Amino acid sequence: MANPKKLQKLPRSFYSRDSLIVAPELLNKVLRCHDGRAGRIVEVEAYRSDDPAAHSYRGRTPRTEVMFGAPGHMYVYFTYGMHWCANAVCGPQGVGNAVLIRALQPIAGLDLMHAARPLAKNDRQLCNGPACLTQAMSITKLQNGVDLVSGDRYALVDDDVPPPERPVQTTRIGISKAMDYPWRWYVGESLYVSKK
Repeated sequence: MANPKKLQKLPRSFYSRDSLIVAPELLNKVLRCHDGRAGRIVEVEAYRSDDPAAHSYRGRTPRTEVMFGAPGHMYVYFTYGMHWCANAVCGPQGVGNAVLIRALQPIAGLDLMHAARPLAKNDRQLCNGPACLTQAMSITKLQNGVDLVSGDRYALVDDDVPPPERPVQTTRIGISKAMDYPWRWYVGESLYVSKK
């Protein structure tokens, strides 16, 4: 990873576009925590308000309020009664689009990640799934609504590693609606993807 002082936070304009555009462009960006933990994004899924699998599909609720808010914020939700998942809110405010961050390649602060995920047997298991990466990065409901652009605790940053020219594009994982939408992208050669 580049010198942390030279990392550039993604601007609000990056997130202000449709989630189907933002999602593949998030590949190889870096999710960074204030304590030095960082991981390169290697797998994402897009969700939109006209998508039956999206939380925003049924409209604005207390749970999805952040998803309908300003782009560039973190939308964190609880799933299966035990896991947190982290998303980047996209599109114009009021639309309800987001990109789920599904997997990271750990690149800094691995000792802290292992402490947060004691059951991980190796570095590959630290962040190879949406629930794994939130545990490794200590993301919970307390981070719901965090501003990734102007905040100082979590950020998505660019360290000059471009997205892959030909990311693998597939259907999404673990959903029961809109299962045929090819709105999942991952870095093909990555060993840290949740499922190929």
